[in-house]
Amino acid sequence: MFIAYVVLAVALSLLLVSSARSDITRDPKVTEQLKAVGVPDSWFLPLGLVKIAGALGLVSGIVYRPLGIAAAIGVVLYFLGAVITHLRAGDMKGVGTPTVIMLVAVAPIVLGFATL
Repeated sequence: MFIAYVVLAVALSLLLVSSARSDITRDPKVTEQLKAVGVPDSWFLPLGLVKIAGALGLVSGIVYRPLGIAAAIGVVLYFLGAVITHLRAGDMKGVGTPTVIMLVAVAPIVLGFATL
């Protein structure tokens, strides 16, 4: 189970860092989608930094599991907020990606508890 946690934590962290990079550098495709659901420009940097913090926490959880569990819970809550934002904006096309990431982020929580 430890190896599964490590693989998932690293994979999810890479995904989060890639997504954060798009937010922070204001990738036009991402910027367009975020603005369409009502996210203000001033939130792009903080949202990207939160994703980076989640990625660092997940990787740190390899050494200190409670931190990884807390980070995974934070990632789930972050993407739950993204799902709610898309639903409130009526963006049914855009709700799939954050839903999948949110569900994938549940696995490190379960694996983290299993390997405490």
